[in-house]
Amino acid sequence: MWKIGTMNAQYRRVRCAKVGGMRFAINGKDFFLTVLLSNVAGDGAVTGVKVKGSKTGWLSMGRNWGQNWHVNADFRGQALSFEVTTSDGKTVTSYNVAPSDWQFGHTYKGKQFV
Repeated sequence: MWKIGTMNAQYRRVRCAKVGGMRFAINGKDFFLTVLLSNVAGDGAVTGVKVKGSKTGWLSMGRNWGQNWHVNADFRGQALSFEVTTSDGKTVTSYNVAPSDWQFGHTYKGKQFV
């Protein structure tokens, strides 16, 4: 017979070192852009992402699920920059991560938290 109980656990976030820059996997279609973030270093969870086209200002992206972020905007033909903020209050801005001829389905590398 099995008995199920509770177990106390202690945990803490630890700084995660990553090699290379953050990855921005871009998908979507026309006026809908989704970005999957990966290889994010640091000791905080991503709490905000902004995107800027070479012809636009900064736009806040919404969290779709996990580390998938989205925005309804047409960035075709524009270089893309990203600003990533984590729960520990740190922000990294990666300018011109994707060139003006970027394509859906491709992944681009930006700066990294240090």
